[in-house]
Amino acid sequence: MKTIFTACFLISGMLTFAQVNPNAGKKLSGTKDSTPVEVEASYPGGAAAWVKFLQKNLKADVPIKNDAPIGQYQAIVVFIVDKDGSVSNVKPATRFGYGMEDEVVRVIEMSGKWIPATRNGIPLKAYRKQPITFVATSEYFAIEASKPFTFFTNTDNEITVTARKIKPEAIAINVPGANVTRLSDGKFIVRVNKVGRINIEVVNSKKDDKLIGVASFEVLTN
Repeated sequence: MKTIFTACFLISGMLTFAQVNPNAGKKLSGTKDSTPVEVEASYPGGAAAWVKFLQKNLKADVPIKNDAPIGQYQAIVVFIVDKDGSVSNVKPATRFGYGMEDEVVRVIEMSGKWIPATRNGIPLKAYRKQPITFVATSEYFAIEASKPFTFFTNTDNEITVTARKIKPEAIAINVPGANVTRLSDGKFIVRVNKVGRINIEVVNSKKDDKLIGVASFEVLTN
């Protein structure tokens, strides 16, 4: 039976870095002191309109269609809003693959003209960073952890694995690069030493370790 997956995405706040003239706003000889007024680059209609645009155009099922392990992936794309409001240099800052960064790049490139950043009313080039979190889950197996799809280094990370139509005692896991201890049926302790990402293979031990599915976990410093 072909595994059926579900997917969604979460939109995180955007950061803006404006390229400014270091002399702008400084006090000039014979003039009154003034405080520079900076305005961030923005999508027409503001943050709510930008979120609506992303929700309408992003395809949340891209990682699943490209056979990504189930998990949570924060894809980050950086780009420039030029002085005329045009978008350029749209590039991925993460490398998860499975089409995720490409999808975010595609949608940002079709976003049209923006309102440029300004300093004292003068348009500026602005560098922007947009995180998009893709979440993929399976209808046939699941892994519960203290924090979804996350491990911590040098810690007893306890997980509970369930699988549709498979008894808990038949569930086993393989985690390359980690130490695994079985606690009871479907419950395991996983210890990881290095930050990064790690895959968990869920198998049916009663059927010659037939693969049930794969999950990707992010490993963070404890």
